[in-house]
Amino acid sequence: MPIMPPPVYAPPPAADFGGWYLRGDIGFSNQKVKDVHYSRESAYTPMTSFEQTSGFDTAGIYGVGVGYRFNSWFRADVTGQYRGNSNFKGTDRFNATAGGVPYSGIDNYTASKSEWVVMANAYVDLGTWWCVTPFIGAGVGGSRVTISNFTDTGINNLPFTTTSFATAPTSSKWNFAWAAHAGLAYNVNPNLVLELAYSYVDLGQGQTGVLSTYTGTTTGNNFKFKDITSHDLKLGVRWNFDNPPPPPMPALIRKG
Repeated sequence: MPIMPPPVYAPPPAADFGGWYLRGDIGFSNQKVKDVHYSRESAYTPMTSFEQTSGFDTAGIYGVGVGYRFNSWFRADVTGQYRGNSNFKGTDRFNATAGGVPYSGIDNYTASKSEWVVMANAYVDLGTWWCVTPFIGAGVGGSRVTISNFTDTGINNLPFTTTSFATAPTSSKWNFAWAAHAGLAYNVNPNLVLELAYSYVDLGQGQTGVLSTYTGTTTGNNFKFKDITSHDLKLGVRWNFDNPPPPPMPALIRKG
């Protein structure tokens, strides 16, 4: 019988693997608020803001987290994030009625805002080309929004032109928060991954402490910052603790 050659060795396909990782992120925010309004609406009945402008300065973002990669396309992590102080400026032009007498006025607001955010995130990696992996993801969690250094400088024509000034102490509020993520990851080596990511974050609502006038009289009311959102750009790094196992060596074939 002729001697048949041994079968050609074909290594098995690489196994899908998982593993733990640590992450860190830095970046900056581009934030906005839907509106700012006095908590006791009945104080201005009816009150109509016919022009309100407001905006936050850009602020720094600093985050850390721990995660697990379940396989080559799905991973999840838990992150903690501090969002630095962002200065706020706003103007509200309004018409109102007090005691049946109509009047109009202007309020100018200033404040500072910062947040702590804790979030659970899940990501889908969409394949790797030339060491670059695009990904998308989403997260849910909580945000602690802090409003500080609030001032309200106003002028109105009831019953004649008058001015007002009020301040509010620092106040913090916990909210439900959620985010949508997208970005690119670059695999420097099996352990180190760099990320450039964008996130849209809904931080919920903020509020001031109880307002007091320039004479020190408290009003029993505060201001609410409704629907705070942010467009974030971040640079991150991931350190993987587990690497895929090397492919098995081919079995030695003895001749003879």
